[in-house]
Amino acid sequence: MCGIVAYVGRKNAQSLLLEGLKRLEYRGYDSAGICVNHDHQLLVRRAVGRISVLEAALENVDRLPAGHIGMAHTRWATHGAPTECNAHPHTDDKRRVALVHNGIIENYAPLKKFLQEKGHTFSSQTDTEVLAMLVGHFYKGDLAKAVQEALNEARGTYGIAVMAADQPETMVVARRGSPLIIGVGKDEYIVASDAAAIVEHTTQVIYLNDNEMAVITPGGFKTMTIDDVPVNKEVTEVEFSLEQIELGNYPHFMLKEIFEQPHAIENCLAGRLDLQEGRVVLGGIANMARELVRARRIIITACGTAWHAGLIGEFLLEELAKIPTEVEYASEFRYRNPIIEDGTIAVAISQSGETADTLAALREAKDRGAISLGIINVVGSTIARETDAGIYLHVGPEIGVASTKAFCGQIVVETLLALFIARRKYMSQAVLNEFLNALTRIPQQMQRVLEQSDSIKNVVGKFVHRENWLFLGRGVNYPVALEGALKLKEISYIHAEGLPAAEMKHGPIALISAGMPAVFVATRGSQYEKLLGNIQEVKARGGKIIAVATEGDDHIRDVADHVFFVPEIIEPLQPLLTVLPLQLLAYHAAVARGCNVDKPRNLAKSVTVE
Repeated sequence: MCGIVAYVGRKNAQSLLLEGLKRLEYRGYDSAGICVNHDHQLLVRRAVGRISVLEAALENVDRLPAGHIGMAHTRWATHGAPTECNAHPHTDDKRRVALVHNGIIENYAPLKKFLQEKGHTFSSQTDTEVLAMLVGHFYKGDLAKAVQEALNEARGTYGIAVMAADQPETMVVARRGSPLIIGVGKDEYIVASDAAAIVEHTTQVIYLNDNEMAVITPGGFKTMTIDDVPVNKEVTEVEFSLEQIELGNYPHFMLKEIFEQPHAIENCLAGRLDLQEGRVVLGGIANMARELVRARRIIITACGTAWHAGLIGEFLLEELAKIPTEVEYASEFRYRNPIIEDGTIAVAISQSGETADTLAALREAKDRGAISLGIINVVGSTIARETDAGIYLHVGPEIGVASTKAFCGQIVVETLLALFIARRKYMSQAVLNEFLNALTRIPQQMQRVLEQSDSIKNVVGKFVHRENWLFLGRGVNYPVALEGALKLKEISYIHAEGLPAAEMKHGPIALISAGMPAVFVATRGSQYEKLLGNIQEVKARGGKIIAVATEGDDHIRDVADHVFFVPEIIEPLQPLLTVLPLQLLAYHAAVARGCNVDKPRNLAKSVTVE
């Protein structure tokens, strides 16, 4: 993985492909490459580092002639180090076919041995070159057939685009477990792993499903399964616009998306709160109301930030809807023997809707009989298509690798889901109305919290040199502490540990030293007094207290070294406000340390390999 762009049409392919790669830079990568077919030759150029390195080489040293069909790739290293020879595109040893690939070919080793025994020679350490070589081995003039034969031998995940030197107007693309979208223009087609690379040219797209492929020429395309069964695909409209993925006047996408959150949450709530009737409206799950009310157990499966949102969802679903709920790391769920009983609902949470581990866990739960729901941001994504029902976030495209507005959107959707069920079970109309009114105030309250950005920046400046931080919270704010620590780790490379505040004394308290920053989510709530005691434990050992507290709490000033205030709100909804100072804290720390905020090292936006 990580990014694919391919073009078939009449325009100059090189400039369009490079522009598409730049749209995908946010996904994270370590090398890049491009291939065009010119005069029945596959011309490949690759470079380690940023797309700008490849672009400079193409402008000054390694120019490519014009071509009207081509493909490009940004690689996030899996098999083999980030080197030029390991970068994509890869060709077979006779340079008859070229291929770009997202995913992992699990049986690449025996396939490589087979090909070596047939006399083929390799120049990289990648599984992708094995797949390119396998297509070349089977190629006898029919590219689609060669791709089908190769993929029937390969095990694993892939999104691929393939070209042949002697077919200068044909491209074959296929997917299994790694997203691939075909943008449909006028006498041209743009294939990409992400719609961000397509929307400048067309908003008409086709989403390939697993085990599907397409043969594309400037005059049209045809779709089929890997087993050559014809498939009719519907052309759909991309939901977001080019303007939404532009940086605008902000220095970084992460800061833009932090400040977009009031508007994003307004969009997330739009049409879902019927204040006049006093009800939650969720069209995506309306037909499943009976199954949800009768649910005996809910399993939430997710990864990273979405897993933290899932922990908040567990609190909400148990507190409000009174349904036993478990949160599972998706990467672990399918590799044990999960017990799925009648009445189990599996909820998959993923910003991209393509997270490989989450998708695998979802399929495992479905195979065992669970009803599946998706909480997804990207319309038309794989998880969104494979669940029985779901709720979209509608917070707009998220470009920054470190998730911010999607996290808050996930909390809002989980809240709506819990209220949707709760009112049909135990919750009175009066309590529901209280929650509905509180939700309508969230965007304005978020705006007030974000106005503290400069003061947060000043506080961060006092501690940015410290290499170890603690983030502590209790109850519904414990996952917020986890998320705050993750954000700091992701983009500033500071070691940070998130904990339930009560657990600190069971071991981690040994880490506290003089001057160590400890961030407490210490808003007024059911465990407020307990939290004050935890703060005193850290202070007694020389730690510096940074508190996120409720407006009007004068006592907190006496025990904390620095305080960021959030408006008072119903306790289950506090994470929507308390996470904002922690997002800003991480952002300002990363900037102060000179880190690449939007493209943190070793990370990818959408993790489509297990």
